[in-house]
Amino acid sequence: MKENISSPELTLNIWSNDACRGYVIMAMQDCGFTHKDISRVVNQLYGVFDLYTLNEAEQKYYNGDY
Repeated sequence: MKENISSPELTLNIWSNDACRGYVIMAMQDCGFTHKDISRVVNQLYGVFDLYTLNEAEQKYYNGDY
């Protein structure tokens, strides 16, 4: 039997913390960051994923000047 997915976040895109880490790594490499700096950021992401919701992260992006 098929399971119905009703969450809007899941129906639009399947969220993956590991895919997000991969995007961050690729972007940082493209910008010339050192391996050490990339490692620090990727390790920090583990904690950030536990502390904030997807909505909070999205709002941080929308309200930022990046």
